Amino acid sequence: MSNYPIFLFEGIECTGKTTQIKLASKFLKKKKIPYIILREPGGSKNSEKIRNILLNTKSNFSPITDLFLYLASRNENINEIINKYQGKKIILIDRFIYSTLAYQHYGMNIDINLIKKLNNFLVKHIKIKHIFLHTVDKKNLLKRIKKRKNNNRYDKFSLKFYKKVQNGFIKLLKNKKNVTIINTEKNRIENTAQILNTISKNLYK
Repeated sequence: MSNYPIFLFEGIECTGKTTQIKLASKFLKKKKIPYIILREPGGSKNSEKIRNILLNTKSNFSPITDLFLYLASRNENINEIINKYQGKKIILIDRFIYSTLAYQHYGMNIDINLIKKLNNFLVKHIKIKHIFLHTVDKKNLLKRIKKRKNNNRYDKFSLKFYKKVQNGFIKLLKNKKNVTIINTEKNRIENTAQILNTISKNLYK
């Protein structure tokens, strides 16, 4: 079969999204199922250039500039990778449109309708099969951020900011049928099993 879905991994910093994507990729590789991994910002060659600027700890952009840099990165990924592989390979995306809404609207107070219009303009033809929203409590978030060796600009916001963003994610996604909430306070092995089971059920549908 040639119809492979897109899976999103959403959530704030230190929720284990990247780790779970790696484990999902190992699962797909073992099953000999073609896949590709993207991250935002980053992914394609030009998107990685934007990532380096956007997340640099020496950068000091306004919220509107941040928004357009994220959208620019997304546009490059769509043109260079997603349009090419959608339906031909499973696409695992580490943050996508809901991160923009959560961070730039709920975190930075940019008008939500503006963000939705810009997102819709870019992704109108892209179909998302399932979303894994990763959550973390304040205590563990703080511990995990402190353990990080190479913090980027988005690792340096206040706990209040991250709480607003996570609550934004939950508000955006809690009522959607194609969403699984991954509580990262639970056992990681159990969370991985839940993710892989959901991916398996959604293959080729």
